[in-house]
Amino acid sequence: MMKILQIMAPQETVVREVDIPQPGAGEVLMRVNAVTTCPQWDLHLWHNEPMFAGGTLELPYTPGQPGHEATGVIEAVGEGVEGLAPGDRVSAWRDPGHNLPGCYAQYVVHRAENVIRVPGGLSDEALAPVELAMCVGTVFRMLKSMDAIRGRSFGVSGLGPAGLVALQMARAEGAGEVIGFDLNPGRRAVACRLGAKTCHDPREFAEDAASPRFETSVDCVGAKGSVEFLMDRTNDAVGLFGVQREDYTYRPRHNRLRLCGYKGHCRESAEYAVDLIRRGQLDLAPLTTHRLPLERYAEGIRLLEKQQALKICFLPWA
Repeated sequence: MMKILQIMAPQETVVREVDIPQPGAGEVLMRVNAVTTCPQWDLHLWHNEPMFAGGTLELPYTPGQPGHEATGVIEAVGEGVEGLAPGDRVSAWRDPGHNLPGCYAQYVVHRAENVIRVPGGLSDEALAPVELAMCVGTVFRMLKSMDAIRGRSFGVSGLGPAGLVALQMARAEGAGEVIGFDLNPGRRAVACRLGAKTCHDPREFAEDAASPRFETSVDCVGAKGSVEFLMDRTNDAVGLFGVQREDYTYRPRHNRLRLCGYKGHCRESAEYAVDLIRRGQLDLAPLTTHRLPLERYAEGIRLLEKQQALKICFLPWA
């Protein structure tokens, strides 16, 4: 038997005892050592709101969901699986969809291609958010192909988990300087510790001769005001990573800009992110601010609501 969390109704969860699933052909069984929150998914579900505009929700939700940022060890492999074996340390890099059991559980079955080997010697917190790093990495691989990072002044709006990954990737790719923006002073402090040159409250960022204009920037908020703040202050390329829920206005003064968005899950981006982790250029551990057992899920989500946490790392075996 194993434990698995299920969202039953808005702000109501249970932890059930169920049979341990078995992997089928092309699948692996992963023992989940740690799973980190995706604040967007968790907070939207907590308030009975779809993640994306026009979406729908049906509660009770799929058991184990929305947990998808997980790391652990391969326990068993199904028929036809090659390149993975019991005992391998892996992280999930692709969310297979919320109609399948998720990672808020002690064990989860994944398609073999949806997990990736990760380095030993690192904490679970440094490896669980690989899926987030893959997503951000997709945008950065596009910006890199546009020759829009190395040597450039680089702005990041939104210093939550995605923004903290973005600023580290910008530095890893040789950005000349990285400047961050967030309303939360605690998040600005973390960003500076992770290598941002300076960080600002965007409401207090005066645009004058002494204020930098960026050659490239990335938005990790998705709000209209955040995106247009960067578009007004960037000379060349703007990467759009934050979930878009409203229209942005592209004005005549923006006709100098190149825009790129998030194209979706990509194995190459997962490999890119894991390689940065392996080389010590991307540290995901600081994204986790609290460690809790699954039974304290509600407590963790309330910390996210109050912006008193960046990510919660849930420990299914605690």
